[in-house]
Amino acid sequence: MLGALTIDVTPLRASRDYRLLFTGQFVSGFGSAISYVVLPWQMYQITKSSFAVGMLGVVEFIPMLLAAFVGGALADYIDRRRLIFLSEFGLALCCGILILNSLRAAPQAWVLFLVAGLFAALNGIHRPALEALTPRLVAPEQLPAVSALNSLRFNFNFIIGPAIAGLIAASFGAAIAFAIDAVTFLVSIITILLIRSIPVPIAADRPSLRSVIEGLRYARSRQELLGTYLIDINAMFFGMPMALFPAIAESFGGVSVGLFYSMPAVGSLAATLTSGWTGRIQRHGLAVTIAAAVWGLAIIAFGMAKGLFPALFFLALAGAADMVSGLFRMTIWNQTIPDHLRGRLAGIEMISYLTGPYLGNAEAGLVASMFGLRASVVSGGVMCVLGSGILALLLPAFIKYNGREGLARKQAEEEERARNAGTRK
Repeated sequence: MLGALTIDVTPLRASRDYRLLFTGQFVSGFGSAISYVVLPWQMYQITKSSFAVGMLGVVEFIPMLLAAFVGGALADYIDRRRLIFLSEFGLALCCGILILNSLRAAPQAWVLFLVAGLFAALNGIHRPALEALTPRLVAPEQLPAVSALNSLRFNFNFIIGPAIAGLIAASFGAAIAFAIDAVTFLVSIITILLIRSIPVPIAADRPSLRSVIEGLRYARSRQELLGTYLIDINAMFFGMPMALFPAIAESFGGVSVGLFYSMPAVGSLAATLTSGWTGRIQRHGLAVTIAAAVWGLAIIAFGMAKGLFPALFFLALAGAADMVSGLFRMTIWNQTIPDHLRGRLAGIEMISYLTGPYLGNAEAGLVASMFGLRASVVSGGVMCVLGSGILALLLPAFIKYNGREGLARKQAEEEERARNAGTRK
């Protein structure tokens, strides 16, 4: 019984290249989690404005949107390892800019906005390549376990990283925090160079506007994919109050802001470590919808909580629900999308799960500036629950989606493409 619940580590045992990738991304993810907290923390220290913190999301959105389409198209045509290497090198340089700015007597807010945009653009190149490379390193039946392991990596880092980020910045300065992030990228770059070369997909499409449109058309033709995008955008746009965390921390007497960033990851980690049961669920779309609604309900409870500990508990519950949703969304993506489209669809996935947080932070900051912190959080949770129900009604094929059928369809599409490529030769 216990084995059915605990996380499956088979991919780490079976694949050397996946172990390298996992290790490198684990280390760099730790540094990124620190910068993820320190950058908005520093913005709030400079401006004392939740609206300014929320506007970081707006500044990040456009570069991410454009780069994700470009990065997705590139990931379907050239060496995905090379894209990861170049983007991580660029991210390390961005950390250098943040270090120099933090060492100034008066750090400039405009530099934070600039680097936030650069971070978003480089992540738009990095993430599609990473998501497209991963399924090539493991067997298809191990993909649900990979989703859980990747989530474990992310959530562990976003518990430890944010928890110490505020302490590092307050005790040693933001420059030290950004320097830690830069060093972790160098470690990840080394592991990427050690991974064997992976051939590009059969009959790879040259990057172009036409190839991007082909990816969009494929995504639009599949309700099971549309559902993963729209459900998550709705949940994160309305129910993501992270831009308010610095102000909420002060409202609770100035407790460490890192606690609020860490608690969703605590819940996510708990869900990940007990994720063995997810491999037995085949109605993935239904599971995503239910989990998104639970996220919204937990955010409502967080907004209404009067004490610190109940507030942190409901943030953890929200994180657990979001992780259940994320595990099934990642499984749908990895098990159903043909390899020759994986990069472009990964770009669309990235847009879907970052659009909500980026624009949701701006929405939360704007509503808070007009109606107050509590009203912003609670109203966002309510809209999240309502939106999940409406999308469930509009996307019946998403609710009915069965994982076994999706995997069979992917295999058939890849076999047909291989036959057609052979015929053209």
